[in-house]
Amino acid sequence: MPIPEEGYPRAAGVSPRLQVVETTDSTNADVLAAAGEDPGAWPHLSALVTTDQRAGRGRLDRTWVAPPGTALALSVLVRVEALPTHRRGWIPLVAGAAMTRAVAAQLTGTGNTAQLKWPNDVLIDGAKVCGILAEVVPDDTHAVVIGAGVNTRMQRVDLPVTTAISFAALGLECDDDRLIADYLEALDELLAALTAARGDAAASGVLGEVEALCATVGADVTVALPDGTSLGGRAQRIDPDGRLVVDTGTDEVPVSAGDVVHVR
Repeated sequence: MPIPEEGYPRAAGVSPRLQVVETTDSTNADVLAAAGEDPGAWPHLSALVTTDQRAGRGRLDRTWVAPPGTALALSVLVRVEALPTHRRGWIPLVAGAAMTRAVAAQLTGTGNTAQLKWPNDVLIDGAKVCGILAEVVPDDTHAVVIGAGVNTRMQRVDLPVTTAISFAALGLECDDDRLIADYLEALDELLAALTAARGDAAASGVLGEVEALCATVGADVTVALPDGTSLGGRAQRIDPDGRLVVDTGTDEVPVSAGDVVHVR
């Protein structure tokens, strides 16, 4: 589906700058570069959207490619000067929770369920519909670009892996404008709450919301760690720093980064 002629009016009412492009290699790369060159032109909650991203990037240096018109690529710039630096690891989790909310709103009455997989993948019925990547703007540590790729109209045959899903593959229609608007509103709300609490995720309610949305908490998991090792056990909780705490049977290990597989 091409970008609608009317654009995304609902989303434009939330974002101070909503730029729509027919195609690009990477929305994240574009916003990182543009915000670095002209920061004043990219206020908090500015966004770039396309339905044809040719060289998207995901977590752990993965590439992200979808046939034109089958996925929504969205990058949002957030300004976090007032959020303590040591609490900014919550930003990707907040983005994941915000997108989970937005996806869930699309599923009302369908019988399908949206959940979060730690740290920030969004699932429908246990399969991945959206991935998120957050990157700091070069030379501006208070500006973060959050990229999201949502499988909207991708047919099942085009899904990259068997653990992925799309709205279309489930026989569902995604209202892109509402999805973007709901996501931006939730993202802003959760970041504001976290900032007001000086980064205290528990006091702000952010920790409780992320845990409530998170399918990983309580699941048996295997975590592939950045150093090439793996960790297995029961995911017990998310700690105040946003780390996943895994009970290995002999110890509780906090994980700050890794690729999680839900065993059951």
